[in-house]
Amino acid sequence: MEIVAYGVLADEEPLLRGAFDRTAGAHGLRCLRLFLDRDTAPTASGHEVVLSSVNDILDAEVLRTLARGGTRMIAQRATGYNNIDLAAARELGLTVARVSSYSPYSVAEFAWALALAVDRRIVRAAHRTREFDFRLDGLMGRDLHGRTAGVVGTGKIGAAFTRIAHGFGMRLLGWDIAENPDCLALGMEYVERDRLFAEADLVSLHVPLLEDTHHLVDARALALMKDDAILVNSSRGGLVDTGALLETLRAGRLSGVGLDVYEEEAGVFFLDKSLEVMTDERLARLMTFSNVLVTSHQAYFTRDAVGQIAETTAANVADYVTGRHGENTLVRPPAG
Repeated sequence: MEIVAYGVLADEEPLLRGAFDRTAGAHGLRCLRLFLDRDTAPTASGHEVVLSSVNDILDAEVLRTLARGGTRMIAQRATGYNNIDLAAARELGLTVARVSSYSPYSVAEFAWALALAVDRRIVRAAHRTREFDFRLDGLMGRDLHGRTAGVVGTGKIGAAFTRIAHGFGMRLLGWDIAENPDCLALGMEYVERDRLFAEADLVSLHVPLLEDTHHLVDARALALMKDDAILVNSSRGGLVDTGALLETLRAGRLSGVGLDVYEEEAGVFFLDKSLEVMTDERLARLMTFSNVLVTSHQAYFTRDAVGQIAETTAANVADYVTGRHGENTLVRPPAG
């Protein structure tokens, strides 16, 4: 059986190949750097299994092209799957699986790295000292101890973020559809979303991108936030209304913003655009604010997490081959 993987990063490939050698060694694995979309979908012809990445575009048109070429299974190498048209996959009789969980510490720790970097002006300080400018003007941050952390989404990643906030000695506010007993044990108070945005000094987003969470942080939510609050998004770009965020920043509000994701990141993130004109005006404008730090969807990118993603993806393919279905299966073909 031939397997093709799209959007494979250089550091990811040996981990992915190792996982498949151990779990599905009899099958050929073809790793491609290019991303999967309507232009590249024909390259999957003849491959029964496609391994997709979070920035691939698997809409109905792409899925039809894959199905015509003989693809029968999509194995997403990520937890999120908003880039896959599940209804179309079901109509085409495709099996779709994802990685339902991996190291929550990778994302939680990176979210804290963003929060601390914008709070303490780390990037600006590093640029200065590389030029032997050791002034402290404009670098003053503030203690997070004793201040309020607002955690939007308290699943595994949100809970890991909460434990770190507790270690900093912060007051903990949470918002989710269900309360996490581990977070309650740390002293978290679950409150309405508006109250969390209004009272938190640091807001960190850890919910999936769904219809109900799209633009969760909109103009109204941003207006509720303190002028000197910090906003961190290491989950999905579509949680934040970029236009509203830009207007908020233009008004001189928010002490810092750390974004590891961006709602129009497909076709930009994971690629070298340094020699091109940046045609995404909103992303270019975000980069002009000195209190905004944008990274390229790397929060998950640790050897531990990527290794777990690779192992789970290989196991998902092995399940497909043997006809098994588990918690990672999103779509399965009809019986018979």
